[in-house]
Amino acid sequence: MHLQLPCEVRPFVPHDGAMCLLDTLLDYDAEGATIEITPGDSDLFVEDGAIPAWVGLEWMAQGVAAWAGVWAHIDGAPPPPGFLIASRRYHAHVDNFSLGEPVHIQVTREFVADNGVRAFAGTLSTAAGQRLAEGRLSIFQPTPDTSSSPAERQNAR
Repeated sequence: MHLQLPCEVRPFVPHDGAMCLLDTLLDYDAEGATIEITPGDSDLFVEDGAIPAWVGLEWMAQGVAAWAGVWAHIDGAPPPPGFLIASRRYHAHVDNFSLGEPVHIQVTREFVADNGVRAFAGTLSTAAGQRLAEGRLSIFQPTPDTSSSPAERQNAR
């Protein structure tokens, strides 16, 4: 199964209402995804007519959630839970993101550990390709083997 792109990102993230910050899934493959957001004046994090640069970190995390959600959807499952556990080297080249200007979020998987931890590189750029921010994220995605205590897993066997 392959999705018709571009498409709305909302079905692929486990965030409801205003907490789903992203707009459109532009592309995806086995290693990552590209998502677009066009910030508006009704966005949750608007301050003084713009989106603060630190919000880009959440955009990247939701980009990872969208990527995982796409693959869950293809497998017939709901979007999986995931938790941002660390960020490294997030660097914004701008103080804020302008309203009405599309931002592309590119997330790329770097590795997956057996314990449910996954690492991703993220980049934010304009639609024309000008880099706005980049960073690395560590995500914990519970699996049946990591979502319960050792005693519960032992009893389930």
